[in-house]
Amino acid sequence: MGKDVSHGAFSREDRARYRQKVRRCLDVFALMLDDFGFDAERPTTGLEIELNLVDSEAEPAMRNAEILANLADPTFQTELGQFNLELNARPRLIEGDGFADYEQDLQASLGRAEHRAVKADATLILIGILPTLTARHLVLDNISTNERYRVLNEQIVTARGEDIELDIRGVERLQMSTDSIAPEAACTSVQFHLQVSPESFANYWNASQAISAIQVAVGANSPFLYGKRLWAETRIALFEQATDTRPDELKAQGVRPRVWFGERWITSIFDLFEENVRYFPPLLPICDDEDPVEVLHAGGVPHLGELRLHNGTVYRWNRPVYDVMNGRPHLRVENRVLPAGPTVIDMLANAAFYFGLTRELAEADRPIWSQLTFSAAEENFHAAARRGIDATVHWPRVGEIRVTDLVLESLLPKAYAGLDRFGVSPRFRDRLLGIIEQRCLLQRNGAVWQTEAVAAAERARGLDRGEALHDMLQRYGRFQRTNEPVHTWPIH
Repeated sequence: MGKDVSHGAFSREDRARYRQKVRRCLDVFALMLDDFGFDAERPTTGLEIELNLVDSEAEPAMRNAEILANLADPTFQTELGQFNLELNARPRLIEGDGFADYEQDLQASLGRAEHRAVKADATLILIGILPTLTARHLVLDNISTNERYRVLNEQIVTARGEDIELDIRGVERLQMSTDSIAPEAACTSVQFHLQVSPESFANYWNASQAISAIQVAVGANSPFLYGKRLWAETRIALFEQATDTRPDELKAQGVRPRVWFGERWITSIFDLFEENVRYFPPLLPICDDEDPVEVLHAGGVPHLGELRLHNGTVYRWNRPVYDVMNGRPHLRVENRVLPAGPTVIDMLANAAFYFGLTRELAEADRPIWSQLTFSAAEENFHAAARRGIDATVHWPRVGEIRVTDLVLESLLPKAYAGLDRFGVSPRFRDRLLGIIEQRCLLQRNGAVWQTEAVAAAERARGLDRGEALHDMLQRYGRFQRTNEPVHTWPIH
C-alpha cells in the first residue's frame, strides 16, 4: 500500500488533500492515455498466489512473520492473516516454454518456503478457503502485524459504523457477525496479470468479465467455511460480505459495494479509474510528494501514487492496473476470480485457459460482450460460484447451457487458438488445457474432491464434520505435494 501508517492517522485535511490529489492524478492519467508511450510491444504475464499455513493437526498456524523472517525472500510477503503468505512470481512471457518456466519457478519457490515452514512446525496449503478455520481463528488479534492492515480494518469498520454481517446460503447456511475484517483472511486466491496496450485494454477487460463465471465454475475450490458446506466457491460471497462498508440503508439506496463485479462494459481503462474516483470515498488517504503534472511536463513518468492506492481499495474481480517498471508505464488486467490450488499444475492449467480464452475473445471480429448483457455476465458469475462445475449459465446463441458442455464444445477450442496466438509451445498448451478438459469430462474440480472426501469420511468412517474436515485437509496436503491434478486424486 505504499507507506507505513499508524492508527487513527487521518484528519479531515488529509482526506481533502487526498481527494484533490487523486483527481489530479486522474487528469494526468487521461492525458497520458492520449499521447504517452506505454510498454506493450511484448506483453508479459504475472501470477500472485496466496497461501495458507497449517500445523501438524491441520489447524491454522499463525506463523507468517517467523517464516518470512527466516525465508528472507522478497518474492514472498505477508497477507491479511497471520496464517497467510503471498508469493509473487517473476513476470514473464508465456510464448515457447514460458509455462514450463512458471512451473519450475513456482515449485522451487514453494519448496524453499515449505522448508522454512517445516522448521516453524508448519506446512503450506494451496486452497481457496482453509476448511479448518473457525470463528476463534478469524479475529483481529490474528491479523498480520503490519500496521497497514490494522488501519485498513479500522477504516472499513468505521465507514460501516456497525458489525459486519455474514449471511451465506448454500447447501447449508452460515449466519454470523464480526467486528473486524479478519474473516477476509480466509479468502486465498491466485491472481493472473496480463499486460495490454491502452488501445486493447477495454477488449481484454470485457472478455475477462464475460468468462469470469466459466473460470469460477471450472476452478472452484472453496466449499467449506466455519465447518459448513456453502457454495462451491464460497470465497466469492465471503469476500463480498467481509469487506462491505455499507450498512443496510446504503445498500437499499443502491450504493455500490467495494467488492464489485461492475455494472457495464467499458470502452477505455479510463472508465474504470474514473468510476473508482466518482463512486468510492478514500479508505487510506495517504499522499506522497509527487506532483504528477510537473513530472509529466518535465518529460518524466508519473507514478500516480494516490490513484493507484485508491484503485487498490476498490476490489474489482477484474482490476485495472497502472504501473511503472524500468522507467516505462504499462497497463495490466488483474484477474482475481480464482481460488488458490489445488496444485501448481492445476493453477497453471487455469492460467492457460484464462490467457488463451481471453486473447481469442478479445481479438474476435464479433466481441462476446456485444452479444451478452452485462447483467447476464454477473448472474452467470454468482451462479457459477454457487454451483461450481455443475453450474448452468446463459451464453449467446445457445441460451442456457451447462458450463462443462460450453467449455468442451466451444471455449476450449478458443483457448487453444488463443495460446497459439501467444506462441505457446504445443506440448505445454496440450498438457495444461488437457487438465481443463478432463475436469469437465469427469465433473471433478477441487470443490468436488473436497466435498466428496468429507462426505466419505462422515459416512464410511463415522467422523463428525470437524474431524472429517481435518482428515480431508491432511490428505489434501499430501496430494498437493505430488503436483498431480486434482481430477486424478482418489477419494478414499
